[in-house]
Amino acid sequence: MRLALLSLFLGLAGLMAAADAPPEAIVVVVGDQHSAFERTAQFVGRIDRLQREHPGVPLAVLINGDSLEYGNAVARRTAGAIDFAQFAALARRAPTVINLGNHEPEFHDVAETVRRLEAAGLTVISGNLRNPATGQPYARASTHVKLGLHELTIVGVTTDKLSTYRVAIRPQLDLADPAVWARENFPALLQTAALPVVLSHSGLKADRAMFPVIPDGALFAGAHDHLRFVHRVGRTVYFHSGSWMDFLSVARLRRSGDRLQWDVEQLPLEAGEPPEPALDRLVRATLARELTPEETQRVGRTPRELGPAPAASFATEAARVAAGADVAVIGATTFGAGLPGGDVSRFAFDACVRFDGTLWTADVDGAWLAALLRRANQGPATPFAERAGENLVAAFGGEPTPGRTYRLVTTDWVAKNARTYLGDTPPVLTERPELKLKAAVIAALNR
Repeated sequence: MRLALLSLFLGLAGLMAAADAPPEAIVVVVGDQHSAFERTAQFVGRIDRLQREHPGVPLAVLINGDSLEYGNAVARRTAGAIDFAQFAALARRAPTVINLGNHEPEFHDVAETVRRLEAAGLTVISGNLRNPATGQPYARASTHVKLGLHELTIVGVTTDKLSTYRVAIRPQLDLADPAVWARENFPALLQTAALPVVLSHSGLKADRAMFPVIPDGALFAGAHDHLRFVHRVGRTVYFHSGSWMDFLSVARLRRSGDRLQWDVEQLPLEAGEPPEPALDRLVRATLARELTPEETQRVGRTPRELGPAPAASFATEAARVAAGADVAVIGATTFGAGLPGGDVSRFAFDACVRFDGTLWTADVDGAWLAALLRRANQGPATPFAERAGENLVAAFGGEPTPGRTYRLVTTDWVAKNARTYLGDTPPVLTERPELKLKAAVIAALNR
C-alpha cells in the first residue's frame, strides 16, 4: 500500500510539474463537425487566436471524422463548399490531418472525397477502410507530422458499422473490424513512435478493445458517439471532443523531467465569438444565396438559445409527451446543433433534429429501465466505468421502481438497432405510425 501511495503521489507530482511547464507543441482536435456552419469561421478564428497566444509554439489540427453533413441542405447543394474552404484555411495555418469517418463521403464517392480533401491541403488517413474492387486502402493508415523538435506518428481507424454510411456508397466499402485491425497493425505502426497519436472514429465500445495495443503515453482521440470527456489511463490520455464544434480539445505537449506528456483541455467554441473574416463572409454569402424560402420559414420558437445538449434533451422530452409515455430514450447522434433563441427556421431545426422517423413504444419493468438510465445522458463527468454501449439521451423524472411497468418511447433507429442501444434483452417495441419525431418536436416548439 505504501508503494502504491508513493507511486500515486509521484505520478500526481509529475502531472503538476508538467502543467507548469510551457507547451512544446499544441494539437487541436475536433470530431463530428457535421458542417456546423455557425462555428466554421469561428473555429479558424480560434486557431489564429491560439497561435497568437503561443508564439513560436508549433501547432497541428486533427479532424477525427464526420466533418461533413448530407442533412445540411446548403452543404449538400454546394458539395461542401464552405467545409472545403475551412479545410484549406486550416491547412494554410498548420499541418492538418483528417481521419475518415462514416460521413466524409457525403457528396462524392470515397476516392473523389479523398482527392478533394488532399487538394484542400489535408493529409487523409484511414487504416481499416479499403476499396473492395481493388483490395487497396483509400488512404494511408498513418502519417508523420513534424512539430518543431518533435514528430507525431498518427494512425487512423473508422467504424465498420455499414448502416451508418450513406446507402449510395456502401458498395464501395470494405471495412475491417477496427479493434481487430488495431491489434494486427498498431504494434508495427506505433512501436517505434516517439509520440504516438491514435484517431479513432469507431466509437467508445470499439476503442475499449484497442486499449491493450495503445502505447503508454499516447494521445488517443475517440469520436462517432458524440461524447465529450477526458480520461487518463497511465500516461495515455483518451478523450472525445463532442460534436458540432460545441467544444474543441486542445492537447499540449509538456516536458516533465526527462519525459514528455500530454494534457488535454476542452474549450467551448461559441457561435458568437470572433470569426475569421474571409471565411465568415463566405459563410454568410453562401447561406444568403442558397437558402430557400422553405428553409428560412419559421417552424417554432424558443424563449432562449439552447446548446446542443439542452436542445437534445428538449427534443427527447417532446417525444415523451407526444407519445404519452413515462420515459423517452433517443440515440444522441440523432441530434446535432442547438436551437437559436427566438424564431427557429426549418434550416436551424433540421440541423438540431437530424433524422426523422416514426416513434415506437414498449412497456418495460422498472428494474430494466433503471439499468438503462444508468448509462444514459452521458456527460463529461460520467465515470469511465459506466460508459458502455451507445450514447442515449433520456427524458425521465425520478427513480424507476422495480416491479412497476413503465411506457417507453424511442425512435425507429433505436428500434431497428435495439440490441446495440437497449442491451441483449430489449423489450418488444411497437411502431406508432401516427407519431413522428420531427412533428413532435415542432409541436413542442409551438406550445
